[in-house]
Amino acid sequence: MALKTFVKISSVNNLSDARYCSGMQVNLMGFCLEENNKNFISPEKFKEITDWLSGLEFVAEFEHTHPERILTTLQDYPGISHIQIQEEIHLKMLANTSYGIILKQQVEKIEDIEDLIKKAASYNDFQVTLLLVTDSLQMDKDVEVQIKTLAEQCQVLLGFGIDAAHVMETIEKTGVKGIEMAGGDEIKPGLKDFDELADILETLEIED
Repeated sequence: MALKTFVKISSVNNLSDARYCSGMQVNLMGFCLEENNKNFISPEKFKEITDWLSGLEFVAEFEHTHPERILTTLQDYPGISHIQIQEEIHLKMLANTSYGIILKQQVEKIEDIEDLIKKAASYNDFQVTLLLVTDSLQMDKDVEVQIKTLAEQCQVLLGFGIDAAHVMETIEKTGVKGIEMAGGDEIKPGLKDFDELADILETLEIED
């Protein structure tokens, strides 16, 4: 069993979702390591969940934590291979570590994507993967074109505009590396619940 595209699952907070996604052979599984977040996973819970999993890599997800604090925190989470952050100013302090870096960026208008395109070469030089999310931007032809331009210059994961009926079409039109969806009980635009996540993964599944 394998998937037709690269998939990251974020905010995983329970074993059943984690085991399902692992069985579907997603590539990356993200865990929130910020204590004030409702999806926070303690070191004990992280071990409890990940001891059951194999064949995928784990992402430590942060929003505003300082890089020094991030690196200290990760000492309690063996097995993490990627760090996801939202503060671009923190990139320089983490770029030369052994971790893969994902920069989550909120894009609320098409100009936000255009601004990222101007910095795409730098992201590529530092091997930073961009994760695009939104609360308001709709996926239309103009947005697809801008994302495609961005994806031609650096690695991009798409975190919006995804549904089971059109997921492969969207990936092909935008040229992104893959997609991101939320696990746990988080509700996101375009992702109503875990059942929809499962529908998308089953759509992406390569039949034997």
